Amino acid sequence: MKDTPILALAFCLSSEMKHKRYVAYSIIMLLAEEAVLAAVVLWVLPELGIDIPLWGLILMMVALGAYEYMSYRTGKQTLDKKPVVSPDIGSRGVTTTQLTPRGYVKVGSELWRAASTRSDIDKGREVVVTGVEGLTLLVAPQEDRVKH
Repeated sequence: MKDTPILALAFCLSSEMKHKRYVAYSIIMLLAEEAVLAAVVLWVLPELGIDIPLWGLILMMVALGAYEYMSYRTGKQTLDKKPVVSPDIGSRGVTTTQLTPRGYVKVGSELWRAASTRSDIDKGREVVVTGVEGLTLLVAPQEDRVKH
């Protein structure tokens, strides 16, 4: 277990580099999109007889910048999210749809496709993970689980 701090440091550096690349990519793409917008409004549209005033161009550029900022924030949240490994057998969750016998359950903060191992399970019921088949959790109602 001597490698654990080294692995943690490598993960942090890798994550930091991923964020720096994402920031650089976002800035470059914003500048490219703004340049294309300006070129279209200043050169292409006048050729077609459509004249947009300067304040209109500025308004469109601000709107595009706001959209890009929201996209950046969403993407950054996705990059910050830790990877999820399938829940362990015995993990508890709640059904978000009726399982007849397939549906969806929420385990922790993740939504998973699930299949009931016994009977249909109503929405909102507590379930226990009894197995995993690919990306589908096999679940049983909480009270049906055998206690050890």
